[in-house]
Amino acid sequence: MNRSIYSLLLMDDVIQAVDRLAYSRNTSRSNMINQILAEYLSVKTPEQRTHDIFGRIQALMDQQSGFQIQLQASDSMISLRTALAYKYRPTVRYSVELFRNNPKILGELRVQARTQSAGLLQLLDSFFRFWERLENNCLSEVYPNGVPCRIENGRYCRMWFWPDKVCTNDQLGETISSYIQNFDRTLKAFLALDEQNWKEGMEKIALHYQNGVEEERILL
Repeated sequence: MNRSIYSLLLMDDVIQAVDRLAYSRNTSRSNMINQILAEYLSVKTPEQRTHDIFGRIQALMDQQSGFQIQLQASDSMISLRTALAYKYRPTVRYSVELFRNNPKILGELRVQARTQSAGLLQLLDSFFRFWERLENNCLSEVYPNGVPCRIENGRYCRMWFWPDKVCTNDQLGETISSYIQNFDRTLKAFLALDEQNWKEGMEKIALHYQNGVEEERILL
């Protein structure tokens, strides 16, 4: 949505109330006024779209055992945390940031474990590269130059583009939730592999991914 500069003459009491509300929501005065007017006039803003998508993600992930929603300083990001069945049960965090004014990129997923263990970080890097290969193999027609992701220092980042077809905010939230759940299940299955049956286990994981990917076609 395009934005323009306008001059408004407002009461001081109104501005003070707006500033208090903007502060509580970690946003600017102008953005808060824009949201108030948009809500009153039933005009959807990028902020409202983000709020709707995150609301759907939270509703769905609340139904999944083992996930915790974390509070964020920014209203453009939501994070979820879950524990890994690995020795001292470290946690992994899934952070989703939605970009408000990018006409091509909807947002980005970032995955990072809270650990100092060199062994676990090495395993995570191995899994991230395994996941990258799975996506590149299954989505070569969509991404002939490779899936848009980055792997760095035990961290995985994956961009999502706007889908070609028109989707509701609920559909986008459902697709993002499905992607995170599939990623998390695959990661935990990878970490639980028996070294003696490694090859067979990897084949089962790959098949599991291929079955789950059909649910995420909107964003893939």
